[in-house]
Amino acid sequence: EVQLVESGGGLVQPGGSLRLSCAASGFTFSIWAMGWVRQAPGKGREWVSGINSGGSSTSYADSVKGRFTISRDNAKNSLYLQMNSLQPEDTAVYYCAKYFRAYDSGSNDPREYGTWGRGTQVTVSS
Repeated sequence: EVQLVESGGGLVQPGGSLRLSCAASGFTFSIWAMGWVRQAPGKGREWVSGINSGGSSTSYADSVKGRFTISRDNAKNSLYLQMNSLQPEDTAVYYCAKYFRAYDSGSNDPREYGTWGRGTQVTVSS
């Protein structure tokens, strides 16, 4: 059974930082591209960042580029998102997601990530 469990969300002031983690199980983590997708209240799902299976290639939405860093540790079956200089616009539920096809670099389309975690809430407010 594929399982993705996010953690690390919470309340932070503007300009602050958080690190999200995703614990993966039930599949060969090291051959799948992964990503982070978020959904703000009343809005659709927005792709945030992606990483290929080996961790050598990363990509980011323009809205978070330069502030967020995605990484993975295949030995620990874990995915991470370091978020710095957080803004109120970053407030959303953040989801860890598995790309739909193995041995692929992933994409910036949230519809191509076939498995999602339950999400973790990030709130940026003073």
